[in-house]
Amino acid sequence: MAFLTNFYAFLFYFAALVLVTGLVFKIVRYVRTPAPLKIPTTPAPVTGRGVVLRMAREVVLFESLFRANKWTWIFGWMFHFGLLLVTLRHLRYFIEPVWFPIGLVQPFGIYGGMAMVVGLGGLWSRRFLVDRVRYITSPSDHLILALLVLIGTTGLLMKFALHTDIVEIKSFFQGLYTYNLQPLPPDPMLLLHLLLVATLLIVFPYSKLLHAPGIFFSPTRNQIDNPREVRHITPWAK
Repeated sequence: MAFLTNFYAFLFYFAALVLVTGLVFKIVRYVRTPAPLKIPTTPAPVTGRGVVLRMAREVVLFESLFRANKWTWIFGWMFHFGLLLVTLRHLRYFIEPVWFPIGLVQPFGIYGGMAMVVGLGGLWSRRFLVDRVRYITSPSDHLILALLVLIGTTGLLMKFALHTDIVEIKSFFQGLYTYNLQPLPPDPMLLLHLLLVATLLIVFPYSKLLHAPGIFFSPTRNQIDNPREVRHITPWAK
């Protein structure tokens, strides 16, 4: 019991360190990388407010994906919205008392988990069924999708089949904040689920999942379409 608690405590400390440092490094690199040309995807907004609205539609509604492929949009939106609900539901393990909005989300988080797995299934199947997508799919793409599917599946199994003590889980994670380690339930499904989540945190900054923060730095989305009004000069040309 003590070994498992110490091992998973160290694992999550390490995973959090890798996640934070990796994200900071990548985001700083994005910020410092200049855009040599004005290349917003047209039709593009001509004002700063328009860029903000465009980014909001892209992040929330996946506007460009909707225009490109409806089936991919359906599965992609299902996965991301389901993941959002699951993340909000899991916040209860890290805060005390549980905030009222987080309490309201709890029943919907289960459906979010189902939508997450179904969406991932659709996104993964297209990498086998669509020729042009299969051609550009690498082994790392399959590994990331398998990791996400396993996380969602093990989470649902703990809800509907193999139950665990959520009070002890919450005590364990809150104990990580104060370095006051609390016993972790030795349930095999829980340990597998946590191992997969920690693995996801570690690989996140070094995988294609980095598109989450990267979209905000995409010049095709965050640039104003005003090349005639304002001359675009790269930093090295000033």
